[in-house]
This record gives sequence, structure tokens and C-alpha cells, in this order.
Amino acid sequence: MEFRFCPLCRNALKQKKVDNVKRLVCSKCGWVYYRNPLPIVICAVKDKENKILVAKRNTKPSINKWALPGGFIELDETPKVACLRELKEETGLKGKVERLIGVYIQKSKYYGSLLVIGYEVSISENGLSLNSELKEAKFFDKENLPIIPFLSHRKVIKEVF
Repeated sequence: MEFRFCPLCRNALKQKKVDNVKRLVCSKCGWVYYRNPLPIVICAVKDKENKILVAKRNTKPSINKWALPGGFIELDETPKVACLRELKEETGLKGKVERLIGVYIQKSKYYGSLLVIGYEVSISENGLSLNSELKEAKFFDKENLPIIPFLSHRKVIKEVF
């Protein structure tokens, strides 16, 4: 979303240097448009056979492509809570966050810049129950992974193997 007017007082925004970066600023109330990345979480879930869970997306971006389960962090939600919520919503699996794998920046033509937080998650059972966001989900071994279009997801997968 690109702002032209201040969302607080509706005054026209003007470009001004703030912290040595050109930003849109309201000359009336001082509101600054900081273009921050959207935070998302992704889950690296391995089963007892050391296979990793990968899901075929049923939503844009990259519909019909494979990715790790995950999604946007909701307001007032911690990244760990969001990770477990997204895993449960998308796959029906209950998990436990074992460790933070990494934090990455991912460009998206739909959302701009994303801050991707990857966690390793353990599960006690792997009875999958997919929601409408996914077409399919499977556990794959390292040698037979499908093509995954998201660089941040590939980095997380590499780290857990």
C-alpha cells in the first residue's frame, strides 16, 4: 500500500529525509510512513523418520507450489504462538517449538518485503487434516524434496537437515 495522505489527519504527505532515508511525512501532524516488512512465520516439522513436512499451496502467491507451513503473525501474537497456530490451522498438527532456525528477508510481489521467522517444530502425531489454504501436504526425505520457490524456506530446510 502506498500512502498519499496521512491516515491520522488526512493532510497530503511530502517527501522528507528522516534518519537519512527519504520517507513520506505529514507536515501537519508529523506522522511518518515507515515501510516495514510484514512479519511471517514458517515451520520446519520433521517426523520420526527424519522427513520434513512440505505443503502444496492453494493460495497466492505461488499457488500449486510447495512450501513450509506458515503465515502472518497476528496483532498481539508472539512469533512462536503464530507458528504453532498456523501449523494447527493449516495441517491440524499440534506442535512444540524446539528452536529458532533463522530470520530472513523475502521479497514478495504481493506483499512487498517480508520478515520470515523460521522455527523447528516437533510433533507427537502426524495425522494431517488440511484446511483450504493447502492442496496437499507430505513428509519428504532430504533427497526427494519438491521444488520450493521461496528462498527463505529453502534456507530453513537446509538448516534443519
